[in-house]
Amino acid sequence: MANPLGITSDGRGITTLTLDSPDNRNALSAELVGGLREALAQAGADRSIRAVVLTHTGGTFCAGADLKSPSNPYDFVALLREITESPKPVLARVTGHVRAGGLGLLGACDLAVAGPESSFAFTESRLGLAPAVISLPLLPRLDPRAASRYFLTGERFDAAEAARIGLLTLAAPEVDQGLRPILEGLRQASPQGLAESKRLVTAGVRAAFDRDADDLVVLSARLFASPEAREGVAAFLERRDPTWAS
Repeated sequence: MANPLGITSDGRGITTLTLDSPDNRNALSAELVGGLREALAQAGADRSIRAVVLTHTGGTFCAGADLKSPSNPYDFVALLREITESPKPVLARVTGHVRAGGLGLLGACDLAVAGPESSFAFTESRLGLAPAVISLPLLPRLDPRAASRYFLTGERFDAAEAARIGLLTLAAPEVDQGLRPILEGLRQASPQGLAESKRLVTAGVRAAFDRDADDLVVLSARLFASPEAREGVAAFLERRDPTWAS
């Protein structure tokens, strides 16, 4: 089985982690979550690295949980926390679709840039689930009214709307062009300056993890084990409407 995570460096302080399992839409398998955690730890300990870019192959940045080979929910929460607590800024570079748990990755990232081909949706409510653990990095960043709408309805929205509600830093006509001045700015910053500045701007997100992470993991596990969620997931995999759809 191919490695679902690619790791490259540009030699100028930027390490890129590429989600590289397009056949399953870069879903969050146990292997992918573990690889991301290990790569982030290595980047965090390397003083030559100024920032980490998280990107993808294929038309989907991340489809959320791998329903056929799911990661342990505690491991996924640990990944989100480690992105938030890393001394290195983590940037999402998105040129495709993002669903469910993939939006948790965006929320944990310090900066996120997406192009016009991208779309976003919190699909959990349509599967008998809720965006439980991913709410930890998202709710402190999102416009509350927008969070209510999109968490409840599962509607798709585009990059411009994602930027308006606080999910993205920037919706750019050309993603790499939008990232360029951001990366150049980070290259000029000192390791200490980046780490301490990041601590300031992530204080609310880190507080949410400290306060709510354990309860939300329990909620997520309970929902996944419920009859409604089993029906929702089966309907999704079988490409049919669930029994409650009208």
